[in-house]
Amino acid sequence: MTPTKTMRAAVAVALSMGAMPVFGQTLDSGDTAWVTTASALVLFMTIPGLALLYGGLVRANSVLSVLLQCFSIACLVSVLWLVAGYSLAFGGLESRFIGDLSRVLYQGMGESVLIGTVPESIFATFQLTFAIIAPALIVGAFVERVRFSSVLWFTAGWSLLVYAPVAHWIWGGGWLGQMGLLDYAGGTVVHVTAGTGALVAAMVLGPRQGFPHATKPPHSTVLALVGGAMLWVGWFGFNGGSALAANGDATMAIVATQTAASVGALVWMGLEWMRDGKPTVVGAVLGMIAGLAIVTPASGFVGPGGALVMGAIGGIACFTAMGIIKRALKIDDSLDVFPIHAVGGGIGTVLVGVFASDTLGMFAGQHNIEIADQVSVQAIGVLAAASYTAAVTWVLLKVVGLFAPPRVSEEEEAEGLDLAFHGERGYVIPEEDLPEDPTQAT
Repeated sequence: MTPTKTMRAAVAVALSMGAMPVFGQTLDSGDTAWVTTASALVLFMTIPGLALLYGGLVRANSVLSVLLQCFSIACLVSVLWLVAGYSLAFGGLESRFIGDLSRVLYQGMGESVLIGTVPESIFATFQLTFAIIAPALIVGAFVERVRFSSVLWFTAGWSLLVYAPVAHWIWGGGWLGQMGLLDYAGGTVVHVTAGTGALVAAMVLGPRQGFPHATKPPHSTVLALVGGAMLWVGWFGFNGGSALAANGDATMAIVATQTAASVGALVWMGLEWMRDGKPTVVGAVLGMIAGLAIVTPASGFVGPGGALVMGAIGGIACFTAMGIIKRALKIDDSLDVFPIHAVGGGIGTVLVGVFASDTLGMFAGQHNIEIADQVSVQAIGVLAAASYTAAVTWVLLKVVGLFAPPRVSEEEEAEGLDLAFHGERGYVIPEEDLPEDPTQAT
């Protein structure tokens, strides 16, 4: 089978399970323009969106380290995706578990090769932006205490050994797609894998100094809110772009995205208000992301009513999970990657089996499915992806630790990673700390 036919057949299998649109023989300029725009929006989620969110939530003396980690991950994964990642994820129908090398360096990807009604080149670029944000999410679990070199080595291995295989299982014609797993925009492929990897990384590296009682508060909730708002905007491309067409599926996915994000933020703020007597900016942002994470796998399959309910469930479930991880289990998943993304994405993936049905789709049921059977398939997919990710992430961290120990020294952590590893400062000295005579400032 030629590379082109293999690629088309692999994605056609994923399509038959509800993951992608059918193949077309004619280029559609409107669809191509939308997927191109969506690709930019999803990249915008990582740089600058996620980078600013994470940068705002850490101490001032480590903000640059987080920004550079997100930026460098975007660069590194872009190269790896071109060289082999895309081919491992979306090539090789013959394999149920991993793609082949038929698309190494985008081999055979000419202007006339289409997926749906868009060029394969823009499909590959759109998928690249998902491959970028998944390992970037993990950064939030080990901020302020990880070596930069270790982040790069870990990202390289994780992208090829975790992300690419799981993407193939679900979207590239692999065994979960053949079972009928529905994951519209990455609830399992992105959020479950990233959240699970984050939890394992946090446990392997250990907590920050002073955790849980003496850790420093975020240095800039303003940056966090700005970054979170960028994520929200970019998520329109994340979910709406997954239709791979400018059509009703894309617009309904965007409606579901906006609804779930709004409800998640309101629910989280309400829970904080009841518990602490006041809502917070950080809580509103986390609730918004929880709503987005839970609706992502369902966004193209459910209607506004289903998204409304899922957003509320996401706010409650992720809020509760965060308390369990940090207060009960005392795991320093610093920026709550597991309770937001793995819990939200996992629950959302399972709930696709409920809210994608004609009976409970709530105004936009899309599939004549048996709820019990579909929920079972969805749960198997979540458990398989989480188990595989946990095992490979643990092994990968141990291997990387043999030549690039990830944990920084106590002195480096206290000094901050900006100066310790990059020789730069990323924050402005507060006015109250400046001398009265500006000419005396050094």
